[in-house]
Amino acid sequence: MGNPNVGESVLFSRLTGVKVITSNYPGTTVEFTKGFMKLGGEQAEIIDVPGTYTLDPTCKAEEVAVGMLKDGDIAINVVDATNLERNLYLTLQLLERQIPVIVALNMWDDTKHKGINIDIAKLEELLKVPVVPTVALSGQGIKELVNRIPQAVSPHEPARTSDERWAAVGRIVAQAQTRYHRHHTLLESLGDASIKPFPGLLIAAIVIFLSFVIIRLVGEGIINHAMEPLFDNLWAPVMTKLSTVLGSGGLLHDILVGKLVNGEIDFSSSFGVLTTGLFIPFGVVLPYVFSFYLVLGFMEDLGYLPRLAVLLDNLMHRVGLHGYAIIPTLLGLGCNVPAILATRVLESKRERFIAATLISIAVPCASLQAMIFGLVGGYGIQYVAMIYGTLLVVWILLGIILNSTVRGFSPELLIEIPPYRLPGLRASASKLWMRIYGFLREAIPIVFLGILVITVLYAIGVFEHIASFTAPVVSGVLGLPKEAVSAIVIGFLRKDMAVGMMGTLGLGAGQLVIGSVVLAMFFPCIASFVVLARELGLKDMLKAAVIMVAVVLLVGGLLNLVL
Repeated sequence: MGNPNVGESVLFSRLTGVKVITSNYPGTTVEFTKGFMKLGGEQAEIIDVPGTYTLDPTCKAEEVAVGMLKDGDIAINVVDATNLERNLYLTLQLLERQIPVIVALNMWDDTKHKGINIDIAKLEELLKVPVVPTVALSGQGIKELVNRIPQAVSPHEPARTSDERWAAVGRIVAQAQTRYHRHHTLLESLGDASIKPFPGLLIAAIVIFLSFVIIRLVGEGIINHAMEPLFDNLWAPVMTKLSTVLGSGGLLHDILVGKLVNGEIDFSSSFGVLTTGLFIPFGVVLPYVFSFYLVLGFMEDLGYLPRLAVLLDNLMHRVGLHGYAIIPTLLGLGCNVPAILATRVLESKRERFIAATLISIAVPCASLQAMIFGLVGGYGIQYVAMIYGTLLVVWILLGIILNSTVRGFSPELLIEIPPYRLPGLRASASKLWMRIYGFLREAIPIVFLGILVITVLYAIGVFEHIASFTAPVVSGVLGLPKEAVSAIVIGFLRKDMAVGMMGTLGLGAGQLVIGSVVLAMFFPCIASFVVLARELGLKDMLKAAVIMVAVVLLVGGLLNLVL
């Protein structure tokens, strides 16, 4: 247990390795992680609870942290050695809880860079519990920490008021810590610059742009050079043989294999459970999830994300969110699935609903963006700018409307800003694996189930009836030909392919702008839609769906009048 951004998750990874389990605390979407380590001759369970500044909870994550403390035998209190005064308040609260405590004085290597000298023996004497200096990134002090865990004790400290506790923190710091003058390092100077409006916003724009480029290159590289060859060379022959066994038609063939395209399997458009149903989650979604978590983990371990959150906090508050909502929003530019899952970092149900709804409506995924640039970009960059400008305006205005109408509260952003530090390769790889495993375990099954349902509906012709029923609205309100209905419906399965289908209808530049905006804002792809229902619940998912339909008709109709 420790304050946010003190390295407790990295320390946890050092103690337990990569075989860990990430779960939601019962009745919440707040995550905690547990694993196992060898302690003497026994196997000990280690639990990494959400970061908290106090045992007097102010949000759901802190409530979960305090609740889980009751089930622990020993508390390993992770303390940022470079910010002793801020961290010791929680330490003293733990000492008052009559539970054995050992303090891991983490980021010990940074103390010398900051001109901080801590007398470990004196700190142990004042706290009356073991104190072990550690560097979780490099592994320094981890062995000593494990060896001294059995020495954890409860000093039976009396309960204090908040003022008494802060006074005690001041006395401890005065006796155990001294500081000496030193010059700022390059990373420290960069850290100061990146949190100020200028040049912070410029740095943020560069970082976001480079992150997006890297994510897209890595994601598309995995798809083009690994997943597509894997499916085409290994899985396609199997599906071809199955198609031959089942015959070229029939309901079972359409459900399992899907429709043949020019007599062959096409994983992007066959819409079979074993073809498109496997290709979408593994061949399309997973590569972008991997690339996003790779870049996100690097920025997180570097220490940039808290700075970005603080920098954009005022803007995000306008739409009922706080600065940390920028993280799932950025994720949505690659794939809406991990973006909606990432709304769990937000503290209230209201924030999660607003963020997930805005992502689903106004944040286009990378595959859709690729098709927009490829198809609409041929008519001129100004038409691409119209699409992105419309989505940005919708994101802002809809966010303002939701902020004023959705009940609940958006808590203030209270986060610790860690110093910049270069991430450790082992810790970053471990965190990446934990997140990918969590996605595979949690999202893939429900995504596959959703694709199964949609594929069955597509095979029995339900979508054709939907297309016929909605044709008057598509032609009258949106100004698109009735043939565009099929593309819009297909967008429920694959947005990028839906844009491609619109490109075959001979639409003008204005109609392509309308069609692209409608596809971006209308129901997210089935993978995102199922995760949306999973995260928000059926009631809030239906609310978000109603908002989507209303916004699509309004914005599409206005674009039709203008263009």
